[in-house]
Amino acid sequence: MTSSVAEETTARHYETVIGIETHCELATATKMFCACPTAFGAGPNTQVCPVCLGEPGSLPVVNGRAVEFAARIGLALNCRIAERSQFHRKNYFYPDMPKNYQISQYDEPLCTGGHLDVEVDGELRRIGITRVHLEEDTGKTLHVGTTGRIHGADYSLVDYNRAGIPLVEIVSEPDLRSAEEARAYAEELRAVLLALEVSDAKLEEGSMRFDVNISLRPVGHAQLGTKVELKNLNSLRSLYRAVGYEAERQRRVLADGGRLVQETRHWDEGTGRTEPMRSKEFATDYRYFPEPDLVPVEATADWVDGIREILPELPAERRRRLAEATGLGPKEVGWLARDTEVLTYFERVAKGRDPGVVAAWVMGELQRNLREFERAMADNPVGPERLGELLDLVAAGTVSATAAKEVLAEMFTSEAGPATIVERKGLAQISDTGELEAAVAAVVAANPDLAERYRGGKQGVLGALVGQVMRETRGRANPKLANELLRRAITTTGERP
Repeated sequence: MTSSVAEETTARHYETVIGIETHCELATATKMFCACPTAFGAGPNTQVCPVCLGEPGSLPVVNGRAVEFAARIGLALNCRIAERSQFHRKNYFYPDMPKNYQISQYDEPLCTGGHLDVEVDGELRRIGITRVHLEEDTGKTLHVGTTGRIHGADYSLVDYNRAGIPLVEIVSEPDLRSAEEARAYAEELRAVLLALEVSDAKLEEGSMRFDVNISLRPVGHAQLGTKVELKNLNSLRSLYRAVGYEAERQRRVLADGGRLVQETRHWDEGTGRTEPMRSKEFATDYRYFPEPDLVPVEATADWVDGIREILPELPAERRRRLAEATGLGPKEVGWLARDTEVLTYFERVAKGRDPGVVAAWVMGELQRNLREFERAMADNPVGPERLGELLDLVAAGTVSATAAKEVLAEMFTSEAGPATIVERKGLAQISDTGELEAAVAAVVAANPDLAERYRGGKQGVLGALVGQVMRETRGRANPKLANELLRRAITTTGERP
């Protein structure tokens, strides 16, 4: 059997099994077991104390806000909240954990047995959630050298500001089957966390990151194959590419008659490959034992019910409501509903207006300007009332859609209303036939080839000519009128005496 045939046979006979462990920092003001602040970007080692450094004699105190946030996550993921949960010491030595153990939850986590529904290619998939448990984050090491990794580094620097920041680990069941499903799960989970306002879930700052377990097993078999773990994937793109690569690598090994090794591997974004990192640890390697300085967390039914009552509308509910209320398609609904701020903004603009038109402006021109002016949605200087006023001017024919884009850009640097900007910049739409005829005549005269092609039956070239009229009038021409005048002008100039 040739290699390609063997790989094809292996691909048919094996299925990919994926489970994801998601680490997410909680947006509390202080750390998990002490009062140190959690601000991102502070100077190295400026947010530390004896507790988060594990100095002798220091005693941890549980951050109640973090426990509440973890319970919110558990309830949103349909988990059961344990009446009693326990913190343990997870023992290991590494430079980013100065006390040589991490306080985590082991066999008595706060939340267990939930699920998250995700949609992939129009099909709904239910992904089991094994557990959601609390722990503290580790510090951060910087390896200085050409590779950026500890191997080959000239020296390493350690910043303990992150050590002790509240962290939840959300562990999925091995229910995912492809890179597409893994990415969809991660996107939906991030949207849930943002809706709950328990984390900023910023992948680029490491406040949300993924460890992925991948194995292959013969189709129809229940037993899992040899598992490989990919550590610390910190973007959706990396997650998607790494899972796809690793599944294919394992197929090739099996197709060649090789044997997979249980190990932890590193994803190299530059080469697009996974590389061996270390052998896989087991729970016994960490010598867990109950944290002697912390009492168990007890969650009463009243406390859990109180948190359940304040849960916000979740992304799946939002999408359903938005689709029913607006008639927008899945693409628009998915985009608008992924962020609470964006959705609230859209709904305020769309009140009494065409949802499709508003969605196009919010998703398109508004986002383009936010990127260009380096502003976040929370820092958007164009409030929903002002964008609504601008869209009303477009709908009334006072300003063309083309000119309105120029007005919107001006609104990012001016507090003036859109009507004032239109008047000040002379952008009122030209709907007067006499005023437009000169521009139309000039465009036809400058483009005899296009005019001739139109006369020859190429109707599509008219769009290019309309675009030139819009440029000639700085976007002020009424497109419908320009279209009519162009047809008339081309026909007239084409007539023989």
